[in-house]
Amino acid sequence: MDIRKNNENKNQKESSPNQTTDKKKKFGRRDFLKGAAKAAALGSVAMASGCGTALLPSKEERELRWKEYFKKNYRLMTVSEKEETVRRLERLAKIKKDVSIQMSSKAAIPGVLYGYAFNVTRCEGFMECVAACVKENNLDRKSKTQYIRIFEMEPGEMAPAAGNGKYFHEVPVEGHFYMGAQCFHCENPPCVKACPTKATWKEPDGIVVVDYNWCIGCRYCMAACPYYGRRFNWHDPEVPAKEMTKKQHYLGNRMRARGQMEKCTFCVQRTREGRLPACVEACPTGARVFGNLLDPKSEIRFVLKNKKVFRLKEELTTDPKFWYFID
Repeated sequence: MDIRKNNENKNQKESSPNQTTDKKKKFGRRDFLKGAAKAAALGSVAMASGCGTALLPSKEERELRWKEYFKKNYRLMTVSEKEETVRRLERLAKIKKDVSIQMSSKAAIPGVLYGYAFNVTRCEGFMECVAACVKENNLDRKSKTQYIRIFEMEPGEMAPAAGNGKYFHEVPVEGHFYMGAQCFHCENPPCVKACPTKATWKEPDGIVVVDYNWCIGCRYCMAACPYYGRRFNWHDPEVPAKEMTKKQHYLGNRMRARGQMEKCTFCVQRTREGRLPACVEACPTGARVFGNLLDPKSEIRFVLKNKKVFRLKEELTTDPKFWYFID
């Protein structure tokens, strides 16, 4: 028996040229675009519990999602467009999660350039700062995403990568010290240069931010950052409604989506209201200092002038606005 000939005949029956041509006629570019538009308008649909049928969003939700999908990059929006956007996000949160949030798009405060200093002689590794950051910034509970990492270091080590960032024992440990690391909000941030969609940039107050809706999740910024300051969402973040921080900022702690990058924003939703970042407030030992670098009377300026300070990887000329110091 000629097996090859039989296989050829079988393949011809299963997919003839005429059949292929017919399929192309039935599903062309117009059909694809119509389907894509419909998908963008509807977004993901929730499955009814136990019945296996899809629950379509309401007409209002579909319209809001459509406008959200096609909105401009934040930097190109007018003031009125920004206000419309935050109101839309507030309404979507109410519709989808039955949560009342207060969204802000407040701009940078004139005459302010934020800086951060970390006292390695005071930190005792308690991680209250990490817990406060997770809660304040609505970080995913399932994957245990953290913007801040605390490293347990041995004397003589000065790079966090040489320390233990996953310790699970009572602290502090004698003969060790602790270093915190997060986004350093560089004056010359390599992550910004690496982004192909211009979804990330440095604000006038020095905060490096992300327009989550314009992030395509390529992770070039993560690869470019020499300080491990970026995080990637592998799935839709899970934050219980009762634990969600309701006061949010468009460029800060609003809910992100799967496939988007995120990072520390110096708690932009707090600092632009004159408050300290959550990690600074939560630190029980006073190891964290935050303030306006342009104010000669600020605590951060006092530290830079009177303490022995250093920054990581200064040879890279990223000029991070995050210093370490000792008493």
